[in-house]
Amino acid sequence: IDPIRLGRLDPFLDLIADQKVTKITHAGDNDYRLLNNLFGIVPRNVFDTQIAAGFVGYKYPVSFRKLVEGELGVHLKKGYAVTDWEGRPFQEKQLRYALNDVLFLPELWQQLGKKLEEQKRPHWAEEEFKLLEKEAYYYKDPNDEALKSNLMRSLKTREKIFLLRLFAWRRKVAEQRDHSKEMVMPAKYIGHIVRSISSGREALKHNRRIPGKLAEKYGATFEELYRRPASPEEREILQRLPSEQDEDPKEQIIMEMLYQVIKYKCLEEDISINMVVPRGELKKIRADEDDALELLAGGWRQEMLGAYFLDWLSNANRMKVDLLDEKIVIHPEEH
Repeated sequence: IDPIRLGRLDPFLDLIADQKVTKITHAGDNDYRLLNNLFGIVPRNVFDTQIAAGFVGYKYPVSFRKLVEGELGVHLKKGYAVTDWEGRPFQEKQLRYALNDVLFLPELWQQLGKKLEEQKRPHWAEEEFKLLEKEAYYYKDPNDEALKSNLMRSLKTREKIFLLRLFAWRRKVAEQRDHSKEMVMPAKYIGHIVRSISSGREALKHNRRIPGKLAEKYGATFEELYRRPASPEEREILQRLPSEQDEDPKEQIIMEMLYQVIKYKCLEEDISINMVVPRGELKKIRADEDDALELLAGGWRQEMLGAYFLDWLSNANRMKVDLLDEKIVIHPEEH
């Protein structure tokens, strides 16, 4: 399908939303997110080979090349993942690359489906596929990037407000130009800009870590973003930052021990740890973030690990470790 030549994609979009048609993808969340952002489409009846592979012994997320090689014994060549797809006519190598991206999907669907059946895990994979069929999955808080930035912890309130605005400005300019945010301003300069902006645009120009062209082009804009008084809405957004509290070293150790137990269980079950509890989710679990706690709310993870274990993970602050003569016991503290 050449969307540039067709102009309208209505039949294709209808197919994506059709419950009667199975959609087979690899890392399809990227494609579905784009379609949702552009057309408001939510997919139905999906099977994702990258997700399925994580349940049958592959590291998650596995690349398409490695999965095709592992399951079908076919060696795909690299190249053309990053190319000018707007240029016409296509080169034969571009067409071959694009075809290879989809031709093997039906075989992978059959192979992985068979393995899921053998390991009695079709319903586990189906539970993950269903997440791709939820509108909420594709919603992204526009302030997430700023709120989750490690910079936030070390900044004063005025600098935090500026960081919010800087991320918002970068995102808006990228959308207007139809460029990536990195093309507008590489993320590696954001920290240097935030820490220098209080001294004005001249300080930006003399900061050797900030490209002169960047400071010259946007210095006045950045200064205006910094000087403008904070609005009530912006202060309200900052209220959503997790409270800064001293981390309990014992709780950290217990959380790490529980994580390693899960990792061991994953090795026994031949399932990727990143499918069960990605390491990045541990911090969210400790901070009681809703989406992380929802991860532990039941479903296939409860079936695999047990309800008690999930409860321990979400309440590591009340767990205790006893070092006995012949064993180590991790258990909830008695009140």
